Amino acid sequence: MSEANRLILASSSPARKALLKSAGLEFDVIPAHIDESAIRDAIVRETIGAEPADIASVLAAEKARIVSQAHEDALVIGADQVLALGGTIFSKAKDLAEAREILETLRGKTHKLISAAALARNGKVHWQTTATASMTMRNFSDEFLGAYLEKLGDEALRSVGCYEIERLGVQLFEHIDGDYFTILGIPLLPLLARLRQEEMVTA
Repeated sequence: MSEANRLILASSSPARKALLKSAGLEFDVIPAHIDESAIRDAIVRETIGAEPADIASVLAAEKARIVSQAHEDALVIGADQVLALGGTIFSKAKDLAEAREILETLRGKTHKLISAAALARNGKVHWQTTATASMTMRNFSDEFLGAYLEKLGDEALRSVGCYEIERLGVQLFEHIDGDYFTILGIPLLPLLARLRQEEMVTA
């Protein structure tokens, strides 16, 4: 395969990899190594009125750009996801104690999941998109929360919000408004449409 026909996913997310595989894409996985926290903090600090979608877009684009610089001519997919509740933006929990705090904060409320995707070639980002899902957690008991975290263990630390909706995490929710792919971390339908335009998949 020539580099011009090579597709790379600049993400180590098992969910994103599984979604793209299930959609029939052939690609390599080369995670981007960027300081997401530093970039996120800089956006919030330096951009007046920065929205969660802005942060997700910048991070997705930077991942795609960085990996595409090292793999000339390949088309690189960058992706990121941001969880926001009101004006607060959440990161992945560092430990189970923090996971409990996050879930206690989200309990009984509606938060937003914003997923972004970007495409880059030769260090230049030439396409981006975002999608948002509204996620309403039920007012679950402390006993349920304890059992949930005990069952998941460190797996709760793999995703922002401390849940994987395709697994046990679905039991945390009362109502969801948004497509499944956005919730799992990538706006898949617009991405596939763009890849068809790029002639990376059959139209």
